[in-house]
Amino acid sequence: MNRLVSKISVVLLLLSSLALNAQDIHFTQFYMSPLNLNPALTGVMNCKTRMVANYRNQWAAVLTANAYNTYSVSYDQKIPVGREDYFGIGGSLWGDVAGESRFGTTQGRVSLSYSKKMAGYRKKASYLVIGADAGLSSRSISNTDLRWPSQITDKGFDPTASNNEPNFTDFDFLYADISAGLLWFSIIDNNTNWYFGAAIHHLNRPNVTFLGDDVNLYSRYTLHAGLQFEIARKISMLPFGVYMAQGPHRSLNAGTNFRFAMGPSRTTNQSFEVGAWYRVGNKVEGGLHSDAVILSSRFNYEQFGIGFSYDINVSGLRQASPANGAFEFSLIYNICGPESRGVYCPRF
Repeated sequence: MNRLVSKISVVLLLLSSLALNAQDIHFTQFYMSPLNLNPALTGVMNCKTRMVANYRNQWAAVLTANAYNTYSVSYDQKIPVGREDYFGIGGSLWGDVAGESRFGTTQGRVSLSYSKKMAGYRKKASYLVIGADAGLSSRSISNTDLRWPSQITDKGFDPTASNNEPNFTDFDFLYADISAGLLWFSIIDNNTNWYFGAAIHHLNRPNVTFLGDDVNLYSRYTLHAGLQFEIARKISMLPFGVYMAQGPHRSLNAGTNFRFAMGPSRTTNQSFEVGAWYRVGNKVEGGLHSDAVILSSRFNYEQFGIGFSYDINVSGLRQASPANGAFEFSLIYNICGPESRGVYCPRF
């Protein structure tokens, strides 16, 4: 019975996403999904080209084959401008499929940025970056697979029961989406830096309803910051946090990674990282709630970066999914080549 109640809860959560309170996708490994975090991160890298792939699986313990699945791929590059500045250009594609109803969103985006050096010299510098992106999204749902609370009886699911179905006018539609962001970062040396960014997604507040009326997607406001500093030779600490606000919803992810350099020197991109995060959200009716404790790891070898994280569920849904949450896998491949302009940005 508890498992049935948990499934009803998930159904209700899904139905709420059809309405005004819809929230965006999110990845735990934010800095291994830079274009999804902030368009100002486009082209901000110490190589010339970056390719990224992300995959996230959530609530598999409750929904089994109908778990929430999110994927993203992106490509971006930087283009030198003058002696010290850069353009960034990129594109990304992400998709999200949720539950048995196959409630899904797919979006393709083009991102642009401009990095202006504000102070410093070859090995120590500060930059201000402005970025923006524009995308086209597709949203769809499988109406035949929807289940409504009135169809859940004490004997289980009864498809013949009154379903109180709303008046769906579209089961798939397209909408445009626009975002913008800013980023400031300062490089002290190869192993010391700090950065702060802000972004607004859904500037145009697109209409995202299946019901033929006006239900505009809330704009999402993101603040993110972090730093890197050495605590011992070849050991760096990387604390960072991400705060998001969208409509009545708030979330804060904060934690730290420890980077252990493995190459012949501290400047070689060969390292291993481990870390822990904590995510907390707000209750719409007031107060805060714990969402997840996150364990993460990452391996960097020259142009490759591989990340894995696991969200341990500590929210109220842990009764249906004890300690189970989401696992996430990320892959980054950088194409570098000769670079004679000195240090440019943090190694995220």
